[in-house]
Amino acid sequence: MTTPSSEAARRRTFAIISHPDAGKTTLTEKFLLYGGALGAEAGAVKAREGRRSATSDWMELEQQRGISITSAALQFPYRDCVINLLDTPGHRDFSEDTYRVLVAADAAVMVLDAAKGIEPQTLKLFEVCREREIPFLTFINKWDRPGLGALELLDQIEETLVVEPTPVTWPVGISGDFRGVVHQGTGTYTRFERTARGSTMAPELDMDGDAAAEAEGESWEAAAEESELLTELGRVADTKTFLACESTPVFFGSALTNFGVRHLLNGVVDMVPPPAPRVLADGTRRGLDESFSGLVFKVQAGMDKAHRDRIAFVRVCSGKFERGLIATGSRTGRTFSTKYAQTLFGQDRETIDEAWPGDIIGLVNANDLGVGDAITEGASIEFPALPAFAPEHFMTARVKDTSKFKQFRKGIAQLDEEGAVQVLRDPDLGDQAPVLAAVGQLQFEVATHRLENEFGAPVELTQTKFTIARRTDDESAATLRAMPGVDVLSRADGSKLVLFESRYWMDRVIADHPELTIERMVAEGGLN
Repeated sequence: MTTPSSEAARRRTFAIISHPDAGKTTLTEKFLLYGGALGAEAGAVKAREGRRSATSDWMELEQQRGISITSAALQFPYRDCVINLLDTPGHRDFSEDTYRVLVAADAAVMVLDAAKGIEPQTLKLFEVCREREIPFLTFINKWDRPGLGALELLDQIEETLVVEPTPVTWPVGISGDFRGVVHQGTGTYTRFERTARGSTMAPELDMDGDAAAEAEGESWEAAAEESELLTELGRVADTKTFLACESTPVFFGSALTNFGVRHLLNGVVDMVPPPAPRVLADGTRRGLDESFSGLVFKVQAGMDKAHRDRIAFVRVCSGKFERGLIATGSRTGRTFSTKYAQTLFGQDRETIDEAWPGDIIGLVNANDLGVGDAITEGASIEFPALPAFAPEHFMTARVKDTSKFKQFRKGIAQLDEEGAVQVLRDPDLGDQAPVLAAVGQLQFEVATHRLENEFGAPVELTQTKFTIARRTDDESAATLRAMPGVDVLSRADGSKLVLFESRYWMDRVIADHPELTIERMVAEGGLN
């Protein structure tokens, strides 16, 4: 008998995180290749009419800049499981979006560049995982190019992230001379052979130690010694410490040539936990076999230029989702039909009739849904609130052509709903000159690009004098607003942020007025 629990046991829902240029988007495509979603060759995805794009970077600005700005959801089968892969923005300026995506994931794969190791954004993203208590696997990518030593990279992971790296595969051949990998558990050697531009799955030949020694000579001997040393030191992958976020299973490979991709995908199936009962705001857990419930973790408009629609990304948390069921939104209490439910494959979508815990569905034009909302079939529930990151950059936005004000206001509202940028309003000015508040400067570039290209409302941004924000309340707002070097602005949900010219001035106000509410947000520029 098919039940939500039995279907959930087949799901693996994980996110990919990395520093820009570490190879995350390439690895995403190669996962699809090995999962059969790209046919026989990378890029050869069939769609309703013609071909489907393999890339998860669908936004025009992403393709221009060569970085991931938005998050994307992809689903494909592998072995006897259903894989739900969530691609995340690679740039630190979009840490808040990464955090929201991780809310919908049960684990993560962290991609490192073998030549660079732990980079600043890698650390920020790891801290997001730690805050969410998300276990993660590590894929050391680009081993086919010159880079750091394998042991040096392990030391770097342990010292910087304070988590124990436990290799599942170990490279044979130094970085830049990649022959294959030895499996730490069995000692089996897998030898790789290149394919043209990595467009097909890499041929693999498994052999025992004697055959490997004869085939690879000194490269095998060096790898075997290091592998044996790691085993003696107890560096063995362990499910318990992995799920407790105390260790990270490590895989070596090259996404570009497909070396090691299959081993990593097998690791996802074998190690990533299936969906579990979800914690609610009151501390209880909602069982997988209870009636349908889902969490809205992202809202995105502009994915389909032909229709200009709006999609709410929903992680199914319990029960069976059936297209057309009547659901209730927790924030508004309103009911709505799920007739336009779709499964997502990057920018492309197809109508979906059912989904199970762990799956990601897209609800088209469910305009009453916002990020963090719970939706249910039946009695309303609430999930824990998603925290907002403290912005560090503040720009006043004004539409260049006043005849485009209606489009400007619509665009600003949409960006606010998506969380693409935080929109703060002065009670006296409203939408005439909202303040855009961001974790990083690139968010402003995305906002202005989308306002002009999606909504036809070119804007000019003016730098404000503010550098830091904190949360406040109605009782403190009037006093704070009367102070020099301070302003209080409101969000669309009615919450208030107090903005300061400098951290020094903020600390001075806090010291002089301990009675006022000035609360810290999640973090500046990510998580501390």
